[in-house]
Amino acid sequence: MKSRNKITKNTIIGELIERNPKTVEILTEKYGLHCVGCGMVTMETLEMGARAHGMTAKEINRMVAELNKLGTVGL
Repeated sequence: MKSRNKITKNTIIGELIERNPKTVEILTEKYGLHCVGCGMVTMETLEMGARAHGMTAKEINRMVAELNKLGTVGL
């Protein structure tokens, strides 16, 4: 996996789900980020969305690590 393809807390949510639809299930089911259907996904990063839903830095880091385990197909 190339480092430039790695998902980070600064990854834009809309770009992430467009390039890797498998991430939607993790974001919604496991982390409660139902903002995947919100108009803000084109501008909001994973961290911004997670913070808006009350997630801590530790939870955000755990979520990013899990998303990276899925792989970065298309990123």
